[in-house]
Amino acid sequence: MPIKNYLTAEEKQELQKQLKFHEHPDVRERILILLLRNDGRKQQEIADFLGCSLRKVAYWCAHGNPSDLASLTDERMHGNYHKATDQYVNLLLDVIEKEPQELGYEFGRWTAARLATYLEQETGIQLSGSQVRRILKSKKYVYLWAKYSLEEKQDPEKRKLFKAKLEEYLRITKESPEKLQVWFWDECGFSLRVTRRKDWVKKGTRKKVSGIRRKGRINVMGGIRYSDKKRLVDFLPKGTGENFYKVLKNFYEEVIYDWAGEDRSVSEFEKDGPKVVIILDNASIHKKEEFTEKIKLEMPNLVLEFLPEYSPDYNLVKLVWHSAKEFISNRLFKSIEDLEALINKLLNEGELAINWHRKVKNKGSAIDAI
Repeated sequence: MPIKNYLTAEEKQELQKQLKFHEHPDVRERILILLLRNDGRKQQEIADFLGCSLRKVAYWCAHGNPSDLASLTDERMHGNYHKATDQYVNLLLDVIEKEPQELGYEFGRWTAARLATYLEQETGIQLSGSQVRRILKSKKYVYLWAKYSLEEKQDPEKRKLFKAKLEEYLRITKESPEKLQVWFWDECGFSLRVTRRKDWVKKGTRKKVSGIRRKGRINVMGGIRYSDKKRLVDFLPKGTGENFYKVLKNFYEEVIYDWAGEDRSVSEFEKDGPKVVIILDNASIHKKEEFTEKIKLEMPNLVLEFLPEYSPDYNLVKLVWHSAKEFISNRLFKSIEDLEALINKLLNEGELAINWHRKVKNKGSAIDAI
C-alpha cells in the first residue's frame, strides 16, 4: 500500500514550487510522481494518469529523493559530449560580429567553413562547417542576404543641406500646392525573365538556364507628385539622355494641361502656373548638357533638383517601384504585352495600392517617406 503523506511540509512545498518552475519536463514529471505518491495513489494509478510505464513510476518512487532534486536527474539530461567548449562558442559569437578585414583577411564574408578553419587555428578544436552552423542556429543566428550600405560613400554635410532644402519644398507644397509642385523622378526596369541559378529539378539532375537577362524587359521612366501622390509614367525602349528629354517634355505638357483644366489657358502657365521641382538622381542621362539646356529654354517652370550622391533613400518614387514589383512578382504572364498592360494599370491608372508609411529602403539606407 502507498504511504500517504510521507513527505514533510518543507519537501512538499519545494516539490510543488519546482513542479511549476523547473526547466526540464522529465524532472517535472518525476516530481509529479512523488507528489501523487504522497497523495496515496497506487503506482499503477500514477502510470495510467501520466500515460507512462509502471516500471518508470516504480523506479522513481524507489530512487527519487524528495529532499535532493539532483536525484531526479540522469546523465541523458546533460546531452551528448560537446566538442565545442564555452570558450570556443564565445569566440565564435565574437568573431561572427566582426568583418573579416578586422582580423586581417581580404575575403568579404564569413562562411561556416571559414569560421571553422579560423577557430581551429585559434583554439585547436577542429569542427566542420555544418557543426559551426548548428552552434550558430542554436544561438538564433541565420544566414541571410546582407543589405549593401552606401554610408561610406555619402557626404553627410551634403545630405544634411539637401534634407533641409527638401523639407522646405515639402512645407511649401503642403501649404500652397498652387504655387509649387514637388515630383520625385526615377527610372525602373521590370523583367519577365530574371536569371535564377536555383530552380525545381529532380534530384540528381541539373537544369541549364539562359544567361540572357534583358529579354522580356520593360523600362519605365516617370515620377510621383508629393501633394496628391499622382503618378505619371512613360514607357521607353532605352535609358538615354534623348529619351529622358522626350519623356520630361511629355510630362511637362501633362502638368500644364492638368493645371489649366477648363478654366485657364495653357498659355498662362508660364506666368501664373506653379513651379515644378523634379527630385532626381545623378544618372548621366539626366545631366547631358545639350538636353539640360533645352529643358531650361522649353520648360521654364521646371526645376531639376539633383539628389546628393548615393542618396536613393530620399527619393519617394523608389517606394512606387518597390510596391509594383511586389505586386507582379508572383503573377503569371504569357507575354511581355501582358506585363506592360498591367504595369500601365498599376502606375498610370491608379490601381496600385501603396502603404505610404512604410520606409523607403535601398541598399541599407532607410528614412520615413512621409
